[in-house]
Amino acid sequence: MPENRRKNGLYLVHLSIHGLVRGFDMELGRDSDTGGQVKYVVELARALGKRPEIARVDLITRSVLDSKVDAGYGKTIEKIEEKANIVRVPFGPNRYLRKEVLWPYLDEFTDRVLQYFRRLRMVPDIIHGHYADAGLAGSRLAQHLGVPLIFTGHSLGKVKKDKLLSGGRSNEFIESRYHLSTRIEAEEVALGNASLVVTSTSQERDEQYREYENYHPGIMRIIPPGVDLERFFPYRRGQKRPAIADELDRFLQNPSRPMVLAMSRPDERKNINALIETFGVNEELRNLANLVIVAGNRQDIRTMDSGSKKVLTRILLDVDKYDLYGKAAYPKAHESDDVPELYRLAAKTRGVFVNPALTEPFGLTLIEAAASGLPLVATDDGGPRDIIGNCKNGVLVDPLDYEKMGQAILAYIRDNQKWKKASLSGIRGVKASYSWDTHARQYIRELSAMISPKKEPSPRLPIIKSKLPVSDKVFISDIDNTLLGDKKALRKLLKYLAGFEGLVFGVATGRTLESTMNILAEKNIPIPEILITAVGSEIYYGPNILMDHGWSRHINYRWKPEGIREIMKEVSGVELQEDVNQRQFKLSYNFFPDEFDGVRKIRKLMRRNNLHAKIILSHGEFLDFLPLRASKGLAIRFICMKWGVDFKKVLVAGDSGNDREMLSGATLSVVVGNYSPELKTLPETPTIYFASEKYSAGIIEGMKYYGFLEENNVD
Repeated sequence: MPENRRKNGLYLVHLSIHGLVRGFDMELGRDSDTGGQVKYVVELARALGKRPEIARVDLITRSVLDSKVDAGYGKTIEKIEEKANIVRVPFGPNRYLRKEVLWPYLDEFTDRVLQYFRRLRMVPDIIHGHYADAGLAGSRLAQHLGVPLIFTGHSLGKVKKDKLLSGGRSNEFIESRYHLSTRIEAEEVALGNASLVVTSTSQERDEQYREYENYHPGIMRIIPPGVDLERFFPYRRGQKRPAIADELDRFLQNPSRPMVLAMSRPDERKNINALIETFGVNEELRNLANLVIVAGNRQDIRTMDSGSKKVLTRILLDVDKYDLYGKAAYPKAHESDDVPELYRLAAKTRGVFVNPALTEPFGLTLIEAAASGLPLVATDDGGPRDIIGNCKNGVLVDPLDYEKMGQAILAYIRDNQKWKKASLSGIRGVKASYSWDTHARQYIRELSAMISPKKEPSPRLPIIKSKLPVSDKVFISDIDNTLLGDKKALRKLLKYLAGFEGLVFGVATGRTLESTMNILAEKNIPIPEILITAVGSEIYYGPNILMDHGWSRHINYRWKPEGIREIMKEVSGVELQEDVNQRQFKLSYNFFPDEFDGVRKIRKLMRRNNLHAKIILSHGEFLDFLPLRASKGLAIRFICMKWGVDFKKVLVAGDSGNDREMLSGATLSVVVGNYSPELKTLPETPTIYFASEKYSAGIIEGMKYYGFLEENNVD
C-alpha cells in the first residue's frame, strides 16, 4: 500500500513556475523572468536536499519546448542533489512565455502537478509557492491535498504598481502590460491560505506586506537567502586569470583601475542607467575607476523583448552620451561560472559593487559580492538595508541622487583602509548570516514547528491530507435513497469503508453543496474527499471544500440558462423550483406528470431558439437542465482523468434517472434494489450490477459481487 508520509523524512515541494529553471549554468539575466528568484529556488532546493530531516525535495516548474531555448528546459526530471530534483511539467503552449501571460494556464498546471503526485504515489508534507503565480497554484494544490502552504512573494505587485505609477506610467499601461490586478489578487489568495510566509527582510515583512488585506505578521518569518561559499569567495593570490577578464579588456584602456561593478538583468527597475549617469557626470570617478555593467546576455538587441531592448539600447546611448569608451565595459555574454570571477576581479582592483535598483526585495548579488570581498553601495530599500546592517560593509543611497551615489563610491576608491575594513567585514558577515546551511537549518526549524503533531493545529492549517494521489480505489455514491434509507446498513457500510485505508470516498448528488453538507452532518457521515453536487454541475474536494474551477470552465460551453427560462414559460405542467435549488450551471423545475407537455416539446423549443442543454428527469417529479458537458457521469470521468485514476478501480452506486449516466460507463456500477423506474432500461452487463438489497445494503452487496474491497470482511 502506498504511503502518504515517508518514514525517513519529509517530502517538500517547491513551485517556481516562470522563467528558465535549471540546476547548472543558469541563464541569469537572460530576461526579466530569469533572475535572482531562479537562483534562490534552485539553491534552496539543493540545500534542503542535503539535510538529514528531508527525504525528498521536488522543485516543480514549467516544461519549455522551444527552439529558442536550450533543450534541457524540456527535460522532465533533473537531479540537482541526491535527494533534490527539478521537475518540469508541461502546460499551456510549448513555447517560452513571459510570466504575465501564463495566468490563464495555471489551472492546467495544478492538474498536471496532481497527476505527477499520483504517478509518484506520494503526498508532500508541504507546498511552497514562490512568487504570485506559484502562490496561487500552491494555494489550490494545498487545498486539494490537505497540506500546509508556505509562500514567498519575492517581489510584490502592489510595490511594483506604486513604483510604476510614481514613474509616470498610467493605470491602463500597467494593467495591459503587467496584469497587476490579477497578480495582486493572487498574492491575496496566497497570503490568505499560507500557514507560513517566508520573507527576506524586515522591511518586506513590516512595510511591503502591510499593504495587503491578508497581512498576518504572526505567520511571517524572516529567513534571508544564502550564498554558495564554495563559489563565492575572495580573490586569492596567484589565482589563474579568468577568461572573462579578456572580454573586459576589449572595452577598457586601463583594466587595472578600480572596477565599479553592477550586475543585474536588463530591467527598468534595476535602474542601471542611473549608475551610468552617476559615473558619466562625476569627472573624478571617470578618471579613477572603470565602470563594468553586466546586464544579462544578448546577441541581437533588436530581437529581444521590448523591456530588455529598451534598457540595453539606453545603456549604449548613455555610454555614447558621456563618451565612456575605454572607461566602461558592457560585455554581450557571460557564463554562470564567470559571475564569481567578475566579483573577484573587481575585488582584486579594490573596486566597489553597486546596486542602484529603484526597489530591491532582497538582492542576492549583494551577498555574492560581499562574500567575494567587495564593499557595497546600494539602494536604501528592502534587502540592502538588512544586508549592509548585518555585514557592516557598505553605504545605502537614494538611487536617484547621482551626486551622493558618486561620492559613496569614491569614498571606498580613495581610502584603501576604509575599503579593506568593509571588505573583511562583508566576508565575515556573509559567513555568519547568509550561508545556505544557516538558511536551511532555520527553514527546517520553522517547518518543524509548523507541522509538529505535538502542537495544537492552527485554524489556518488544513490537517487532513488528501488520499487521492495515493489511493488504490474510489467509491462514489448517490446520497438520497442510495446511501440513505437504512440506518443499520449505512453504519455497516461506513465501518466497512473506514477499514480500507487505500479507498477514496465520494458522493454524487442532485443536492446543492449546502444541502449536501447539512445531510452528511445530520447522518454522521464523514466529509467525503469528492463531492459532486447539483446533478454533476459542481465538483468539490473535501475536507477543505475546494471547488474545481477547471470543471466549471469546462462545462460552460453553450450554456444559456436565461434562454431556457424564457422558453419554459411556454411549457405546461412545470414549476420553477425555489432559488436555493438554482445554481450557476443547473436550472431546476418540478414537473407534474398529468399536466406536463413532455421532453419532446422542450427539445423542439430549444432547437428553434438555438439552445443547448441536457434534460434530466428523476424521481418522477424533478426536471433539471445542465450544460451539455455536465452530469454526474461526466464529472466522475473528469476527476478520473485529472487525477489519473483507473476507471476499472472506481465503483459507483445510484438509484434514479440522474444517476443513469454515471452508472453506464466503464466504472463498476451498482444499482440498489430500490431503484426508480427510469433505470429499468439499463442493460445488465458485467459492469452494471442490479442488487436485490436496498439502500446501503445494496451497495455492500454490489461491493461483494465485484470483490471491490475483498480484503475486508463486512459480515
